[in-house]
Amino acid sequence: MNWVMSDSPILLNSREYQDFIQKNQGSGNLKIRAYAASEALPVGGLSIRVSTKIGNYDVIFFQGKTDASGMIQTISLPTPVLDANNLIAPSSILYVIEASSDALTKKFVVSMYDGICVVQNINFIKGDSYGG
Repeated sequence: MNWVMSDSPILLNSREYQDFIQKNQGSGNLKIRAYAASEALPVGGLSIRVSTKIGNYDVIFFQGKTDASGMIQTISLPTPVLDANNLIAPSSILYVIEASSDALTKKFVVSMYDGICVVQNINFIKGDSYGG
């Protein structure tokens, strides 16, 4: 995989990225909520990476850790602009969320829409290893 940060000059100057931005001028928000024990215990310190594929690159739009409450409040991501005249289904874009600790990585795929806040719950069951 060719990982690159979304603010990398190599990416920003590429034709693929210019096409991506042209097609994704909207913005959606993503919230992460990590917990264990049937939502009783927040999982703080969990490493989170949010990415999507652009051309030959896996582009990282966010990389960080959950807070003591197991949350990452708002990650703003590019999306297709909402077309109010679209009577079938709104356009979306797929992002991959990777949640990892020392011993475990979980992946989730989420559809993001313009003007919508998506909450991704991440459940770590008993026996999963995570930071705290």
